[in-house]
This record gives sequence, C-alpha cells and structure tokens, in this order.
Amino acid sequence: MAPLIRFTLLALYLALVLPLPLMAPEALRPLMLAAVPLGLVLVVAITSERVELDDSGIRVGHPPWCAWLLRRGWHLPWSTIQSLTPVGTSQGGRVYYVRNQGGGAFLLPQRVERFEAFLEDFAVRSGLDTSMVARISPPWTYRLLALLCGLMLAGEAISLAFAMAGD
Repeated sequence: MAPLIRFTLLALYLALVLPLPLMAPEALRPLMLAAVPLGLVLVVAITSERVELDDSGIRVGHPPWCAWLLRRGWHLPWSTIQSLTPVGTSQGGRVYYVRNQGGGAFLLPQRVERFEAFLEDFAVRSGLDTSMVARISPPWTYRLLALLCGLMLAGEAISLAFAMAGD
C-alpha cells in the first residue's frame, strides 16, 4: 500500500478513536483503553497488504505476522492471466479485475506505491493493455484527508493540554 494512503488511514483511525477513552464513562474506560491499541494493530495489519510482481506471477497478500488473521491474498501465474475487466463502483470510480483461465476474478491493486511503474511492469509481464487503468482516487484526496487528520490530531492534543493545565 502506498505510504500516503497507509499514513492517512492510520491517522484517521487515531484521530477518531484517541479521544474515546477520555470521553467514555468511568466504567468503560478500561475497556476503551484496551480496545484502542487492539484496533490500531488491526488497522496496521489491514494496511500492510503487499503486492509483488516477479517472474512467476503477481502475488497479493499480507506479511506473515498478520496473514493468519486476515487470510486474504492470492497468487496468479502470468501464464494464467487472460484479461482485465472494468467494474464501476457505487462512488463513481472504476476498479479492475484480473481474470484467469479458470474464470476467477481477482481485484487489481490500485493503491500501490509507484502505481504507474506497477502498471507498466504488470502490462509487460501479463501482455495486457493497462492504458485504461487509473488510480481509484486521485492522490490529492488522500493528501487533503491526511491534512485534515493532522489538524484533528493537533486539535485533540491542544484540547488535552488545556484540559490538563486546567486541572
């Protein structure tokens, strides 16, 4: 996953849940204090998906430390890849499925680092035309969300500092 996207999703999680233990009723605080780090580990796991292209094929999956939990992932040898199928999303975007000889459909990663280089390598190795494939969302949307998350975290830190100074 591209670092900008990963950072943004982690920052969003932190901005949304860090205040919860302080806002929770006293009886729920211990539970919230335990849930926040567990949730963070889960978000880190989800955002640690890897995409690898090598001479044998394309592999998408998670590192061993979390693969047992997420159990998602796939590998396609280059020789079995037949086509790319575009599918519209409910938000107006477009995703692409890699189709293999057996009729399987596997979601083409679109949130990878160095996306253009990835597409070029995928096209050369698979023999498919990827000129119509674009990012699922433009980078500026993640930059804006990262900025907003940073502002939220800064606001929360300032509020906490004022609250502690007032005590």
